[in-house]
Amino acid sequence: MENNSLAVFDFDGTLIKSDSFLEFIRFYKGVRNFYFGILLWSPLLVLMKARLLSNSRIKQYVLSYFFEGENIKYFNSRGDEFARRCIPRMLNPEAMEKLHWHLREGHKVLIISASAENWIKAWSDLFRVELIATKLEVKNNLLTGSISGSNCYGIEKLRRLREHVDLSAYSEIFVYGDSKGDKEILSIATDPFYRKF
Repeated sequence: MENNSLAVFDFDGTLIKSDSFLEFIRFYKGVRNFYFGILLWSPLLVLMKARLLSNSRIKQYVLSYFFEGENIKYFNSRGDEFARRCIPRMLNPEAMEKLHWHLREGHKVLIISASAENWIKAWSDLFRVELIATKLEVKNNLLTGSISGSNCYGIEKLRRLREHVDLSAYSEIFVYGDSKGDKEILSIATDPFYRKF
């Protein structure tokens, strides 16, 4: 009999304990450049925390500052290296236990993230788990510093999920999330897990 259970995992703060976007910047640019950039953008980060500036807008500014003009081939190779070397040290053991359980049960498993696919995909591929994530815009083999399409956050997470999979085909939908950006995908779960496993 075909298994009709779906498990959807947020990545940052759920499968891993931290924010992979910030960790990747530090890995790619080095500690000194990372902290200088974060200090430079700290007023906007304060506005985001106060909900006066959207998550998507601040991400756009930070992406542009750190990565505009980077060669995509090199960028992806560094993303793969980050996935192999750094992500394993950042994993949340309880979340990973759940992910392994779903895989053993034969459930369809998806990871969905507002972070860019470039530094997560090599890790998700190890588990043969499908990934839905933010895409970065590339022109002439260089990063423009912009997001391609919309930031995969909030309502966009749900839209991308529905675009990727027919939710009506599943009688059980497990969703694991940790933030307000996961509210919409948690709302369609038969078994929602918010900051718990």
